[in-house]
Amino acid sequence: MTVKPLSTSKDLDALIEDIDDKPVVMLGEASHGTHEFYTWRTAISKRLIQEKGFSFIAVEGDWPDCYKINRYVKGYKDAGDNIRTVLGAFDRWPTWMWANWEVAALADWLREYNQSQPIDKKVGFYGLDVYSLWDSMREMVAYLEKEDPQTAQSVKKAIQCFQPYEDNEHAYARVSLTEHSCRDKVLALLKEVRLKAQFLDGDREAGFNTEQNALIAVNAEKYYRSMMSFDNESWNVRDTHMMETLDRLMNFHGAGAKGIVWEHNTHIGDARATNMHRSGMVNIGQLARVQYGINKVYLVGFGSYEGTVIAGEEWGALMEEMEVPKAREGSIEYILHRESPQDRYLLFNTGTGEKLYDEQVHHRAIGVVYNPDRERYGNYVPSVMARRYDAFMYLDRTSALHPLHMQPHADKMPDTYPFGF
Repeated sequence: MTVKPLSTSKDLDALIEDIDDKPVVMLGEASHGTHEFYTWRTAISKRLIQEKGFSFIAVEGDWPDCYKINRYVKGYKDAGDNIRTVLGAFDRWPTWMWANWEVAALADWLREYNQSQPIDKKVGFYGLDVYSLWDSMREMVAYLEKEDPQTAQSVKKAIQCFQPYEDNEHAYARVSLTEHSCRDKVLALLKEVRLKAQFLDGDREAGFNTEQNALIAVNAEKYYRSMMSFDNESWNVRDTHMMETLDRLMNFHGAGAKGIVWEHNTHIGDARATNMHRSGMVNIGQLARVQYGINKVYLVGFGSYEGTVIAGEEWGALMEEMEVPKAREGSIEYILHRESPQDRYLLFNTGTGEKLYDEQVHHRAIGVVYNPDRERYGNYVPSVMARRYDAFMYLDRTSALHPLHMQPHADKMPDTYPFGF
């Protein structure tokens, strides 16, 4: 095991060297509301793009919203020239995950970087998540009404099937179990769009974007039906969709494509090295290692000992800055703090030689719904660190993210996965 201090971007040299030529790098976070997790992921991503030619960043966000960022950073026609305006359209709770100053700074950097790149080398920004059923179908209608009115009518028929539920995923989920399902409608829509997507006009990604929105309609419908089960099927549907989207992005970007993934540790850290595995849960980190090979994927976890974070007391609540208490005794964060309060990172490339990293230890995970007074009862994931990650970034004290807007839109996203990860 190698341990390196972490203070400036230059300190990342050993990490960048350890990543080597792996085409998929996943960068985690222990919360969705921590400034330093975003800024260090930005620092790593910039170096991967500049020094190793990475093709895109894909995040734990909705495809339609993130595609607006993609168009902005690539300077597409009518994409807007103010990133705050683009991010202002993000209205699905928790809005702060992507509508924040940290992402705005990254997007502006990507836009400037892309200005000197040929069209096929511009770095993209995409969302991997599955939630945007209605938004994806509306995006398809808006585009296809101009490019392919016949297919637009097919989308409208699919929308009509969901119309009685008025964007209420829970209502559809309940009814679909016994009375009514739109599954056949969205499957037929995906088949039709796939046949025609290659012939659509617009920017070079228009066909891919339309097909992806159709795929989301299929997988989101499946996800919402699975919400009513009492097992972990909905979690697995979601992460399987994110893996499928990542693979589509890799194929779309062609031979030599390289992708950076930003998601919570619970998604990018190999589930087989946690208690998630015993519950029958998979995640994108595990699925990528299986599909591409362990030597083609690099997983970086993040954690901190104490600080502040942006979160909500309950689903849909006003976002607020909360205290993150000192880590639970015996956790990896507690042990690393006790060793030294210095920020640093650990590389597990040569083995550890220490039981601490080769045996199960508690590892903190904070969701968008958070109660600091109760965190020791549910915010720690038993993990074998050297198997869960290839590297671990330890930041002793962290601070809250900087949201762009403070009002939530609670009706835009279902609360269906553990701790809001």
